[in-house]
Amino acid sequence: MKFCPKCQARLKIDSSDSEFVCPKCGYSEKGNKVTKEVKNEVVPTIIALDDKEMKEALPTIKIDCEKCGNNEAVWWMLQTRSADEPTTQFYRCIKCSYTWRNYA
Repeated sequence: MKFCPKCQARLKIDSSDSEFVCPKCGYSEKGNKVTKEVKNEVVPTIIALDDKEMKEALPTIKIDCEKCGNNEAVWWMLQTRSADEPTTQFYRCIKCSYTWRNYA
């Protein structure tokens, strides 16, 4: 990207690709179109915790499971609706892994 030295506007590439022209003041500059090579970067997938480790890392709460009746579950909160609404609480039973939510 090049800029005009007179008025600081961005120079446009002329149709011939051999000249840069200022749309404001008409300044022109000889040059070649510069292209940037973009490499496809591989973004590594990061798995912080597997399912067993996640259960051990999350906080627990005493709450009755709706499926098996166990009284302990792990919990976490997510913003599933718009920002001006409260977060959604998720619970997962430690015994049967049943997951349910509570809209606060």
